[in-house]
Amino acid sequence: QVELVESGGGLVQPGGSLRLSCAASGGTFTIYTMGWFRQAPGKERELVAAISWSGGNKYYVDSVKGRFTISRDNTKNTVYLQMNSLKPEDTSVYYCAAGRRDLPPIVTVAGTWRGDYWGQGTQVTVSS
Repeated sequence: QVELVESGGGLVQPGGSLRLSCAASGGTFTIYTMGWFRQAPGKERELVAAISWSGGNKYYVDSVKGRFTISRDNTKNTVYLQMNSLKPEDTSVYYCAAGRRDLPPIVTVAGTWRGDYWGQGTQVTVSS
């Protein structure tokens, strides 16, 4: 079975940076798309970023474009989310996810990705 283990969450001041990591283990041969969701209190879970197997296709929600960067290292079965210029509204629980299908290149379709496997979630708090 696939397991996803996250690290890198924490408390930072506005304008600061964090780098989230998520390592997959188990049946990693089934994994193509990897990405990150977040869910803040009172809000629905939101797709933040996703990346295809090759890294050639990426999706970002509009609110993080230019600030967040998703990347992956298939040798390590790991996906990263570099978060810069953090804002208080970025405060949320961030969840790593992986999917059995590859991310399509059309942004409107990529934005509907849901994932098949999930990490435990890591808290990101942006506050002064």
